[in-house]
Amino acid sequence: MNNLFRLPLLFLVFLAFLNTACTQDKGSYRMTCIAFYNLENLFDTINQEGVTDEEFTPKGKNNWNPDRYMEKLGHMATVISKIGVGEYTPHGAVLLGVCELENAGVMEDLANTDILKDRNYKFVHYDSPYYRGMDVALLYQPKFFKVLHSASYELNMPEIEDFTTRAQLVVTGILDKDTISIIVNHWPSRSGGEKRSRPLRMAAADLSRSIADSIFQIKPEAKIIIMGDLNDDPTNKSIKKNLGTVNEPSKMKEDRFYNPYEALHAKGIGSLAYRDSWNLFDQILVSRALTGEDYSSYKLYQAKVFNEQFLIQQEGRFKGYPWRTYSYGAYIGGYSDHFPVYIYLVKQIN
Repeated sequence: MNNLFRLPLLFLVFLAFLNTACTQDKGSYRMTCIAFYNLENLFDTINQEGVTDEEFTPKGKNNWNPDRYMEKLGHMATVISKIGVGEYTPHGAVLLGVCELENAGVMEDLANTDILKDRNYKFVHYDSPYYRGMDVALLYQPKFFKVLHSASYELNMPEIEDFTTRAQLVVTGILDKDTISIIVNHWPSRSGGEKRSRPLRMAAADLSRSIADSIFQIKPEAKIIIMGDLNDDPTNKSIKKNLGTVNEPSKMKEDRFYNPYEALHAKGIGSLAYRDSWNLFDQILVSRALTGEDYSSYKLYQAKVFNEQFLIQQEGRFKGYPWRTYSYGAYIGGYSDHFPVYIYLVKQIN
């Protein structure tokens, strides 16, 4: 799996560029919020040619109509508007990776909702080859983050006939003079069973690892963030071994990643529930350069799961679970079957 792709030369060149951005000051430090959210089937109502999206149309089995679409957009915008606000910064998520969205059109509709319009969110998106038409994307506030380069990389499994999955998005940009690369993921699901589907997620982890290694070759102390719905918990082999994560920054080697969500997982905290148990599939990992106590550049301060009460189903069979949009085919008008996750980065003001 080491030759899944080669990074374009332009990507490597762009890593050398610097520019400036702004973030919220708090005392003598500057705090920035970065998040990830699985939007759970954010589809428009149009039957897109070449995509298996018929169920999310007015005549489909979900009876997906404009009213439900607008309610879904409002729900997603409400959640995004609240992530990280009021704790250390009023700006919310400066960078927000998302998955389970149909196309660029729904991203535009989401960014232009009345709730989010003031943030002036822009986004980076590429169409994935996945047959269901679900993609990943990165929302960003251009006031704080300047995109230098982006690319999309497909996971190829030629040994599996007609295999498709979500591509991985790589965005490099400037966050307050710090060059940061973000890899946004939505790894293959556990459909068919965890053990049977495990090789697919290990292959996806190898792809993320290859992307990171290509960046590390140019800059060993690169600031890299890997985020996404990984469909594996922090202790699974795909994350611990294939990606190369550790649960303590002091254990980090030059090319390893610190996973702050491993400690949360050990405490029983999750981002989704299944059969009355919690999983923490949604995670944000950081490279070594984003850890430590030299705050002259951004360092990880805190990692959290956004599990506010309004996102939790309050009654019925799935009481206490994330309040999703559909349950066994019935529209229940919730938010998502996943909670968002987010981190704070901190930097000393010179």
